[in-house]
Amino acid sequence: MPAPPPPWTLVSLRPAGGHDAMRRAAARHGARLLALSPWALRPCDDDDARRALDAALACEAVLFTSPAAVRAAAALRPLRPGPGQAWLAVGAGSAAALRRAGVARAQAPAQMDSEGVLALPALAAPASVGLVTAPGGRGMIAPTLEGRGARVLRADVYRREPLPPAPRALAALRALQGPACVAVSSGEALERVLDGWPEDAVAVLRRCAVAAASERLAELARARGFARVASAASPRPAALAALAQQLVAG
Repeated sequence: MPAPPPPWTLVSLRPAGGHDAMRRAAARHGARLLALSPWALRPCDDDDARRALDAALACEAVLFTSPAAVRAAAALRPLRPGPGQAWLAVGAGSAAALRRAGVARAQAPAQMDSEGVLALPALAAPASVGLVTAPGGRGMIAPTLEGRGARVLRADVYRREPLPPAPRALAALRALQGPACVAVSSGEALERVLDGWPEDAVAVLRRCAVAAASERLAELARARGFARVASAASPRPAALAALAQQLVAG
């Protein structure tokens, strides 16, 4: 006899090709994964990106906003901290990516979100901060640093390329049955799906619970009409999947 289907579904909004860690976490908690990718990540490979990155890497503090930012930057330039510089990561994943790129002492906050990274001592009053990132996202970091008197030099080293809804993913979402929870680690990803995908598919998504990577994202999900929402202890897939299991069980 065929194996019974998993009792619940974890919905992932990660970029195309970025669902593996969430799929493994879902499996450990007895769930199947439904991958809905609103975009793909494309590294920049042009002179403007290199010039912007060179300026960012020369700042007193250098902040990487995602593992993708680290990988894209490392493809453009060797990542080698200079004397007296602080190299920072928004979370543990970005810090691990920096270590793999040869940066042994990257700092990351225990609270892995914008608020947590802004509380790092190295960002209390820096003269200059290089922000290595992509267009959009984490909109409070640069204004807050500028408000502290820092000169913020932004280097967009990759971009999010919107993807149309994949027919297979749409069909799977429309056919979704049983308990389900959406793992939300990007407000932009959630809003792109809610605002750009067909209404009947979005209606199915809105019936799901939401495991958010931060309280800020939890508030966004509530504002966008989700009823069962909670924030995880960290944005890691394991934490999101564990919270999702609790939500669907409740």
